[in-house]
Amino acid sequence: MTPFLLTLGEPAGIGPDCVLLAYQDHPQTFADIVIVAKPCWLQQRAAELKLNITILPCPEDWQRDTRQAALWVYDPTHDAPRNVVAGQPHIDEAAAVVQCIQLAAEKSLQGLALGMITAPIEKAILRDAGFDFPGHTEFLADIAGVERVVMMLASSVLRVALLTTHVALADVPALINQEDTKHLIRLTYQAMQQQMGLQTPRLALCGLNPHAGEQGHFGREEIDILSPALADLAKEGIDVQGPLPADTLFSANQREQYDAIICCYHDQALIPLKALSFGDSVNVTLGLPFIRTSVDHGTALDRAGSGNISYSSLMAAIDMAKSHRRSML
Repeated sequence: MTPFLLTLGEPAGIGPDCVLLAYQDHPQTFADIVIVAKPCWLQQRAAELKLNITILPCPEDWQRDTRQAALWVYDPTHDAPRNVVAGQPHIDEAAAVVQCIQLAAEKSLQGLALGMITAPIEKAILRDAGFDFPGHTEFLADIAGVERVVMMLASSVLRVALLTTHVALADVPALINQEDTKHLIRLTYQAMQQQMGLQTPRLALCGLNPHAGEQGHFGREEIDILSPALADLAKEGIDVQGPLPADTLFSANQREQYDAIICCYHDQALIPLKALSFGDSVNVTLGLPFIRTSVDHGTALDRAGSGNISYSSLMAAIDMAKSHRRSML
């Protein structure tokens, strides 16, 4: 059985907790999932949480007895076990974290896995170790050889896609241009058709400035960049409403009219998304040649190993990956 591959992210964070506790309560969900990780990351955390869970090595050809109640783990590192202390990331594990993500992406790219699901990384520790990417999204795009991808976060009540992602707010206006705006919206529109089964996605675009620029009084990006981009897209048959004021677009009666809202910068998208759906939303990378979903939260180092965590976003990420796979068949 070809599996989905799930990476644990930062082993000192709550990634292992989420996987173990989710498996304990919903073992059937993991029947078609292989964890890509060092087994000790799960074994040590299971012992801390006093969980009696069978963890078995999975061969590289993914042949496993799925009738057996177990978490199947593939270790691409073959490193000796090291003691990982919950809540205390160590630079010595950074290379293994990256190697696991890279293996999962490469297998997905080759069609040897159905796609990948990722738990959160600790970006600072990876950068200290020489990881030269802002996050998962950019690293996966590089592996796939894709110049541009779209970061979307989705829940049952809202989907948001970002024109810019992990950059300083002061840098955002200079990064907004017509070509990138059109490219991102095209990718979003096509991916929602192909991966989500929406024949004609209903999209809206937030303005960059307050009140969408107030006819140029609060900025001209809407007039000079965003509106012309939407006019060009309309000629291609992609109808996007906007640019619209973000302060009203996320109200219930407004957001329910759209399948996704395109946002100009990180917090414009993630504040309403997390206010409405924190713990139940999923990070989806659109534009990759394979499925990738992720949780909507960070490593929560202060809760790692406590058992006091929610794995709802992980379950939502797994469900969405499987749903996208079904939509593509």
